Amino acid sequence: MPDARTNVGPSGSLPPEHRTVLRRWAEEGGQLATRANVVLLAADGLRDAEISRRLGVSRQTVGSWRQRWTSGGLDGLGHRPRTGRPATVDEAEVVTRTLLAPGGSGASRAVARELGLSHATVAGIRRRWRLTPDEASAPSVPTRPPLPGADVWVMGLYVDPLRAVLLAGTRQRARPQATAGTVIGPDLLAGLDRAMDAALTAAPAWRTGDLERAAGKGPGEEETGNETAGIAGYLAEASRGHPDLDLHAITLWDTAVVPASFDADGVPRSPHSPGAARPDARRVTHHHIPVRSTWRSFLRAMIALDSTSHPESSRRVYLDLAAELDRYAAGPQEGPRTAVRWLRENVAGHLGADRPAAGAVRHQAWSGVNQIDLGSFNECVVIETVRLSGTITRGEIAHRTGLTQQSVSRIARSLLDRGILIEDAQRRATSGKPRTPVRLSGTAAHALGIHIDPEVLTAVVIDLDGAIVRTRTRPVTADINPAEFVERVASLGRETLAEARGAVREDGFLGIGVAVPGPVDIASGTVLGPPLMSAWGDLPLLYLLKDHFPCPVIMEKDSTAAAAGERWIGRERRARDFAYLYLGTGVGTGLYLNGDLYRGISANAGEFGQLCAIALGRVDKDGRPEILPECNPPVSVPDLAVRGGMRLTPAAASGSTAAYLAVGEAAAAGDPAAAAAVREVAQAVGRGALGLIDLLDIDLIVLGGPFFTEDVAGFYVDEIARTVNEFPTARRLRRVEVEPSVLSAQAAAVGAASTIFHATFTPRLRGRGGAGRRD
Repeated sequence: MPDARTNVGPSGSLPPEHRTVLRRWAEEGGQLATRANVVLLAADGLRDAEISRRLGVSRQTVGSWRQRWTSGGLDGLGHRPRTGRPATVDEAEVVTRTLLAPGGSGASRAVARELGLSHATVAGIRRRWRLTPDEASAPSVPTRPPLPGADVWVMGLYVDPLRAVLLAGTRQRARPQATAGTVIGPDLLAGLDRAMDAALTAAPAWRTGDLERAAGKGPGEEETGNETAGIAGYLAEASRGHPDLDLHAITLWDTAVVPASFDADGVPRSPHSPGAARPDARRVTHHHIPVRSTWRSFLRAMIALDSTSHPESSRRVYLDLAAELDRYAAGPQEGPRTAVRWLRENVAGHLGADRPAAGAVRHQAWSGVNQIDLGSFNECVVIETVRLSGTITRGEIAHRTGLTQQSVSRIARSLLDRGILIEDAQRRATSGKPRTPVRLSGTAAHALGIHIDPEVLTAVVIDLDGAIVRTRTRPVTADINPAEFVERVASLGRETLAEARGAVREDGFLGIGVAVPGPVDIASGTVLGPPLMSAWGDLPLLYLLKDHFPCPVIMEKDSTAAAAGERWIGRERRARDFAYLYLGTGVGTGLYLNGDLYRGISANAGEFGQLCAIALGRVDKDGRPEILPECNPPVSVPDLAVRGGMRLTPAAASGSTAAYLAVGEAAAAGDPAAAAAVREVAQAVGRGALGLIDLLDIDLIVLGGPFFTEDVAGFYVDEIARTVNEFPTARRLRRVEVEPSVLSAQAAAVGAASTIFHATFTPRLRGRGGAGRRD
């Protein structure tokens, strides 16, 4: 059923099917009539006071039923069972509600009230599933027989007309349960419900031949010769794809299963239940859902449990599942139809690399983020004011921030005592005693930044002033094994920190920032589809790196990280809104708007290529924006130069970076073909920048990145400045400045380290984020 949990707004915001139900309730009379009329009138745009007058009920009643509709839809308006007297108890539904509610005993009571159960009943279910706050071990799933592992993931789903099987993966050695909370919510579960309903509705359309193919690989039946048919082939594929996890096939429903057919250990005996008929599927054990759960609620509970326990099990994973179900439901009504055979990608720590043993010394304890724990929003305001000014007196801080002189003096004294601020030489005053200015102590804090590029890894340690303390690089190839790649990144970080040890105070080391090409799934710490790095797609990099470092580690898109570094190191010159155009392996945008980084809802704001394609009218026959070669400067610039008649030396032609640098040097020397190639790419980037200017109404664009070199800087600055000032709609009202970045060639690595400072020290009214937290 479509999700009804939306705010009631203007007429037309209600789906037709919901409006039909509500009108029927209104016509039938009784208590439901009043509730339905409240929602219908609100949908027509009436205020609570007018609804109250028309229906003859209190405004509190109107507000209460509007809230119930917003939170529960049609179910929220219905009659609730009396507390403590439920007709049936669905344990999995209790588990789902518990996991999606705030923790603690308050959640149990809230779930009990919502489901009409006693608090004791909910508490008992939580104990059976090991969801109580004082449980030292991870949750337990009471399937029949119970799942053996303590760490449980949802790994796959198989659906055909005969059966539905949920594939779970377990690991015997459980890691500590995540505390960040679930990254899914009722909206995503409702979407999965709709997708599953659509898939089940489509299942009867299968023909007899399709049913035979689905059953052709059933356990206990003869080999059909088709390696991909049926459930056994699916389980064999899962076993090969996830060799380091114990896999468990949990039958959600099966049209031929006799429910009571279990052996003494609780293992299903039914010949139609998924079994280990093939050698490849021997590792898969077989289970049924708990007795006091429906298949639908159990599926929801497993998804909620997985997402709550493992941050890498993000919304993206289950959106992929919903998309797979939707594709199945939209399949051909005539002709062969394949089963739903969804398998998720590898989970963190599941790449064949050995994890450090418990208690092993992985790295010296660079974990001093709590040593600089700012006590108030006003402390962040003072630090930001000092940082932007460079050197400033206490009186000037009070004038700029609006804080009282007494507050500034108290905060400055505390920051001086902790070594975050230091005093400069006194200034003579025209009257009164000399004033003593303060400035940030660069050595008070340090951070490590790592930039991941298809050709080279870069690591830098910077201090609070943005000065580079140590830097190291290491070549990398795109075809490297993911496990080896993660170890190479970690070892580069350890070596860089070791070299910086003499200059870095351990109690002032705040953490590690990692800059990666987009798109990224920040919630799960996963690099999704990096350009020229296909072997690393869907790599849960963040959580794998956290196994190597005991300090906070955060991940950011490279262009967004560069914007953070530009803001931090640029100080007062960048104390306004700007867009950072990052010229790397692709062109990306980092946005600094309204005093903070703008990441967007999925932390992927700033994808620039499609904006350029739309501006240039480059779309395919389906209307999809093309992937512009011009938005990959190290490849497009040499290609255009060669087509224009420039001849590259063998050394320059050995790789895209070498070729790009050679063309840039030739362009700066006056070679017409080289200059024309750089200018053509700059024009395409400028058209995309024009769209940014018109959309965001900003007056500063910063250019940087590894391929914004000194040789080509003038071409890019001139061409983009001309475009964004001659063509915008509001060009008479503003002058857009286009400036080179204040960062070095290691812009993304420096920016990645700066994101740690930004998260720790930047004042935010909505809550200050620590170095390990994303705001």
